[in-house]
Amino acid sequence: MHVFYTPDILIDSRLSEEESKHAVKVLRLKEGDEILQTDGNGFFYKTVIVNAHPKHCETKIIETRKQDSGKDFRIHIAVAPTKNIERIEWFAEKTTEIGIDEITPLRCRFSERRELKNERIEKILVSAMKQSQKAYLPVLHSMIDFDDFIRQDLPGQKFIAHCYESPKDELKKLYEKGSDAIILIGPEGDFSSDEVESAVKNGFRAVSLGNSRLRTETAALVACHTIHVMN
Repeated sequence: MHVFYTPDILIDSRLSEEESKHAVKVLRLKEGDEILQTDGNGFFYKTVIVNAHPKHCETKIIETRKQDSGKDFRIHIAVAPTKNIERIEWFAEKTTEIGIDEITPLRCRFSERRELKNERIEKILVSAMKQSQKAYLPVLHSMIDFDDFIRQDLPGQKFIAHCYESPKDELKKLYEKGSDAIILIGPEGDFSSDEVESAVKNGFRAVSLGNSRLRTETAALVACHTIHVMN
């Protein structure tokens, strides 16, 4: 069954103009057809189309179901966006399919991308959520300076992955099953040594993601997947 994103469905169940066009013009759905809508907060709504208008398709809720996320932990990846924006978009798409709860773009000392517009990535998150039949939309935060982020009161186990030749254990050995996890992933030039030191002083544990040197977006994906595998 086709899935459509309607964040305020309990207030107004109509599809957005973009979703209406897709439903009516592309999929050629009509009055009486049933679809699934999600609010992105864990609920699916089986609805029936009552007015197949290509700009404001109207629906009526006939059934509500809460999706079991299948996990009792949360994953928050804070990552420095790559110069090539397509790489970070790929990360956002794939981790949504796997299961991620929060994404925070970091502005680090060696970051090549200092600003980020969230609109396109938000659309990718919505698309990936629908494609993977999920009812949970990851939270995408605004870009934040590294120092400001690490000083926040963040719940769960906190890790920083870096490439320096200093003592560190693998993430899979330090992570405790069932715990929330916040993992910092640096830019293409890695974190600065001062940033690593500051993170450790603020409660982050230095970790390795394996023997290979990974691209930023690959490291972020591996970190997310590792937490899932450990659970």
